[in-house]
Amino acid sequence: MIPLALSLQLAPRLVRSCRYTYSQLVVVNGGVGVDHLDIPLINSFGVKVCNTPEVVDNATADIGMGLMLASARKILDGHNYLVCHDSDDLLESSMGTDVSGATLGIIGMGRIGYKVAKRASAFDMKILYHNRNRRLEEEERAVGASYCAKMEDLLRSSDFVMVVVNLSPQTHKLIGAKELAMLKPTATLINISRGPVVDQDALVDALQRKAIGAAALDVTYPEPLPRGHPLLSFPNVIVLPHMGTHTRETSGVMVERMVTNALAALSGDTPPNEVKV
Repeated sequence: MIPLALSLQLAPRLVRSCRYTYSQLVVVNGGVGVDHLDIPLINSFGVKVCNTPEVVDNATADIGMGLMLASARKILDGHNYLVCHDSDDLLESSMGTDVSGATLGIIGMGRIGYKVAKRASAFDMKILYHNRNRRLEEEERAVGASYCAKMEDLLRSSDFVMVVVNLSPQTHKLIGAKELAMLKPTATLINISRGPVVDQDALVDALQRKAIGAAALDVTYPEPLPRGHPLLSFPNVIVLPHMGTHTRETSGVMVERMVTNALAALSGDTPPNEVKV
C-alpha cells in the first residue's frame, strides 16, 4: 500500500510506466467520510476520489443505539462487577436510566440519522432532530420525529443527544462549551460522526464539573486515544476506537463497493461513487 502523498508524487511516473491515464487513476476510500483527503489537490492531478456511501448506514446507526443503551443501562458496569466483585450486592452507582420513553435529540438527520430515528422509535422514544434541511412531513411522521429549527432547543430538551453530522469547517467543534452548558445535567452526549465535531477539552471540563450526566463516543481525536487521556478516566464515559462500521458484513460489502469503483475508473468509466467538490 503506497501512502497517498507519495502516490501523488509518483503519479506522473506511474502514468508513463503503465497503460493507465490520469483520468483512470482513483483514490478509493472505505467509508463515507473523506475529510482526511485533500480532494481538490487530488483532483488537480486528474485523479478521481470515491467513497462507499449507504453501505455504512445500518452499522453506524446500530453502534449509536448500542452506545446509548450501554451508557444508560450501565452495561459495562455490570460486566466489570461480575469480573471483580467483592460483594454480592450491586453498587448504587450501577443504577441505570430508562431509554424507553426518554427524549433523543439527533443532530444531523441524513441517512444515518434517520436510521437512528427509526430504531429509537421502536423504543417509544420522543425524537427531536436538528438538520440543515427539514425532512418531509411524511418522513417525520414515519418515525415520530419533531424538527427543531434551533439546535439550542434540542440540546435543552433532550435526555440523550446523538451527533451524526459530516465533518466540515462548519461542523468543526460544533459541540463546544456553550452547547454542553445547554444540556441537562443528566443528559448523555453520544458522538458517532467525527471526533473533531466535539470539542474534547470542553467535554472533559463538563464531565469534571458534572455538568452533564455521561458521554459515549465512537469517534475521538486522535484515534485511538492515547492511554492516560482524561476521557478514559471517567466511569460515566464509554470510548470506542471508531468501530461504527467494524462488522464482517459491512466490511465485506464495503470492499466490494471499493473494487467496483476502482474497476470502473480503470476501465475509463465514471465510478458510481465519485466524490465531487
